[in-house]
Amino acid sequence: MFCKKAILVLFIIFNYAFVYSQKSVSDSKIDSLKNILNSTDNLDSKVEIYNQLFTTTISTDQNKAKVFLDSIQQLQQVTKTSFSKAIYNKCEGLYAYYQSDFKTSISNCEKAIELFTAIDKPQQVPDLLNQIGVGLKYLGRFEEAITYHQKAVEMVLEIKGNPKDLARSYLNMGNVMAEVKNFDSSTQYYRMAEDVCLENNMNQYILKVWGNLAANFNDIKDYSTALTYYNKSIELSKKKPSIDLTRLYNNVGVVYDNLENYKEAKKYYLAALKSSEKHGEPQLVGLITRNIGETYLAERNYTKALAFINKSVTIAEETNNTVRLIRGNKMLAEVYSAMSDYKKAFEYNKLYNKLEDSIRGIQIKERINDIEVKYQTEKKETEIALQQEEINTLNEKSRADNLKKGLFAGGMFTFLAVSGLLFFGFRQRMKKNRIAREKQEEIYKKEIAHKQKELASQTLHLVQKNTFIQELMQNLESIKNSPEKFKMEFRRIVMLLKKENASDKDWEVFKTYFSEVHNDFDQKLRTLYPDISEKELRLATFLRMNLTTKEIAATLNVLPDSILKSKYRLKKKIGLDKEIDLTSFLNDL
Repeated sequence: MFCKKAILVLFIIFNYAFVYSQKSVSDSKIDSLKNILNSTDNLDSKVEIYNQLFTTTISTDQNKAKVFLDSIQQLQQVTKTSFSKAIYNKCEGLYAYYQSDFKTSISNCEKAIELFTAIDKPQQVPDLLNQIGVGLKYLGRFEEAITYHQKAVEMVLEIKGNPKDLARSYLNMGNVMAEVKNFDSSTQYYRMAEDVCLENNMNQYILKVWGNLAANFNDIKDYSTALTYYNKSIELSKKKPSIDLTRLYNNVGVVYDNLENYKEAKKYYLAALKSSEKHGEPQLVGLITRNIGETYLAERNYTKALAFINKSVTIAEETNNTVRLIRGNKMLAEVYSAMSDYKKAFEYNKLYNKLEDSIRGIQIKERINDIEVKYQTEKKETEIALQQEEINTLNEKSRADNLKKGLFAGGMFTFLAVSGLLFFGFRQRMKKNRIAREKQEEIYKKEIAHKQKELASQTLHLVQKNTFIQELMQNLESIKNSPEKFKMEFRRIVMLLKKENASDKDWEVFKTYFSEVHNDFDQKLRTLYPDISEKELRLATFLRMNLTTKEIAATLNVLPDSILKSKYRLKKKIGLDKEIDLTSFLNDL
């Protein structure tokens, strides 16, 4: 009898626990679970209690969670039941995720899904589908990731599962769409997740939603709205610190970084790094260290920039995080370029391009957005089909109850007419959806052509510049190997530099391609402002490409302050009011 009571208490705890809670759990609650553990002899019940102890500590103390995971493993080796094995695989998958071992995480989650399905426990599956999707996203496999999140949504709705699983699915779908820069679709999914959280009083989980909404607003340069969401999230998160607080500090740093307030940005990055000592995991630490390194790069402190960015690249390699590895190599190329170490800059840029081409090509973005269009279209078509089926059922029932034998033929005619109209309407809507999908696909094709043209211009510019650098390096090697040639080769190098500085042929070629993509932008500027200088035209071109002050400074190898002054002078020359943004003005030309 006592054992049954213990199992009943366990059942109540299980139903009210969140599977992947970020909330810190008090010692008293852990003690309460341990008391129940000691009062039952049922091994599967013990496995379930250890499962609760694991899931309530994994986000705040991975070492403590590992102890509970080991206990689950020992018990499942004794019981050898499908249930205990499924619980172990689920927890092992989550632990591997927090260690940024995404391949191991995915493998264990897949095994858990198979076992839970076999023992008819479908309520466990949506969360595991989401976990797999998150792992795939970090591995750069975006197309597969969004498919898993869509499956999770469908399953939650089918089995009327946990609202948190539904919110998490929408959140993760928003994350994938944000990765491919489809911010409208991403924000829509985040809003859907927010609605689920508000309807079900999920105050802790809504932190993630607000944080990701803020990230989207940051990406579209609505920094004021982004900071509003982040500050609201930080205040709520401080009440029960967890890994979410670490992420929030880092994200606020990103906003200030974009506002070019590097002092404030570094303050929040360092707060995130300190928080990560207690609430963090490797891939998050890698992101924070890279951000700190980029801030030092903007301040031209190259030694510290290299130290932090190299650390972030090492973490990305250890965790197989291809997305972070791409950005890290790009930043190393920029640092070495700023240090005038062009050989290393070239090597890292080459590695960056190789990785970028492997997973982040335009074709991937096209496929991800195509999946999104098809998914939304299929949802609409399914809803229409269900409505038709419901109408048919109601008409059939009404006919059986009310029609008399003498009116049967007339009623049947009416029913067939209505069904015909419904079928015709259904066909028309499907046709309209197909046409809309084809139009959307055409837009994507045009966008691909446009991006390819931009890529060609950027590549040509890089090749021309690197050709000059290689020629210069060869001359320097010649001097090193033959000192007697110093005078002759020195003059030759000086002539090369003057030639590069005077003609800058690669810049002229780049301008030609840029004009084709951006409708003769430079000619428009010269027509409107005849006294604009070549230097100011180059600055306007970079701004038209939406490069930040930090990026322009790195490209021209000058201080960010110099770019800010040049922007001010250009704005004054073209007569813009203070409240008008220079970049927005140039984008509208």
